[in-house]
Amino acid sequence: MTDLSLADRPAALAHGGRIGSDLQAQRVRSAWLFLAPTFLVLALVAGWPLIRTIYFSFTNASLTNLSGAEFVGFANYLSWVTLKSGRTIYRGLLADPAWWNAVWNTLKFTVLSVSIETALGLVVALVLNARFPGRGLVRAAILIPWAIPTIVSAKMWAWMLNDQFGILNDMLLGLGLIGEKIAWTASPDTAMIAVLIVDVWKTTPFMALLILAGLQMVPGDIYEAARIDGVHPVRIFWRVTLPLIRPALMVAVIFRMLDALRIFDLIYVLTPNNAQTKTMSVMARENLFDFDKFAYGAAASTMLFLIIATITILYMWLGRLNLSGGER
Repeated sequence: MTDLSLADRPAALAHGGRIGSDLQAQRVRSAWLFLAPTFLVLALVAGWPLIRTIYFSFTNASLTNLSGAEFVGFANYLSWVTLKSGRTIYRGLLADPAWWNAVWNTLKFTVLSVSIETALGLVVALVLNARFPGRGLVRAAILIPWAIPTIVSAKMWAWMLNDQFGILNDMLLGLGLIGEKIAWTASPDTAMIAVLIVDVWKTTPFMALLILAGLQMVPGDIYEAARIDGVHPVRIFWRVTLPLIRPALMVAVIFRMLDALRIFDLIYVLTPNNAQTKTMSVMARENLFDFDKFAYGAAASTMLFLIIATITILYMWLGRLNLSGGER
């Protein structure tokens, strides 16, 4: 076989480039073709309700008269009236102290729960990644709290946290850690702690599972080389393990953060009507259905969506996470 002449090489390279470009374009078209049904379903079950919710937030709609809703602009978000005395009264969601209290509760719950669950999930994942007898059984058993429905978990823990006959108070009294029984879910000082206890118990296995998947992708040769070089295990964790599982860790945090920001069922069942734990989702639901302030609840839902979207985008941008799960 003879080599291409110098004059023919550019044409051959151009021809090969066109073939590669056509193949890449074909792959992109195939990907869009396969994703089209998914996007269509998402547009129907998520996109359309979202658009309707945003629309209702700019109207005076009520639950009994959705079709007769009239456009009122940003009145549900912010409006004001200046009295003859010169005093200005602000109304709307952005001027509602209850809304900002719900925003604060949601952000506080998200930061605390995700931080604790990430730390504990990392420890559990490191333990489950080690080789020991019965590892498969332990991996299956650790997922039981996560597999239990949230409503069931909330009711189960409500009995355990009960101030009169709850087992948690009996255990703490027996150990001498408390002097009297605590109304965990009713007291303003402990309501958020009670919610965090239940959420950490239930969701830590989920974080551990995602982080464990990242640990499984780390090549074992790296650890073997580090051990041969005499590197301390703690240093191996900080210099080798943590950087390599960072993409998986960030994906796990994103998933958990999205879930925590829209927390509803656990709060609604465990601490109903408690201002110390009321979140944005709970407040939106109350206005939509309980108080018959549908437009106001739609505005709260829209603000919840915008807050979650903003925090997620900022997190991904600050973390330099691209679509492939790696660093930029």
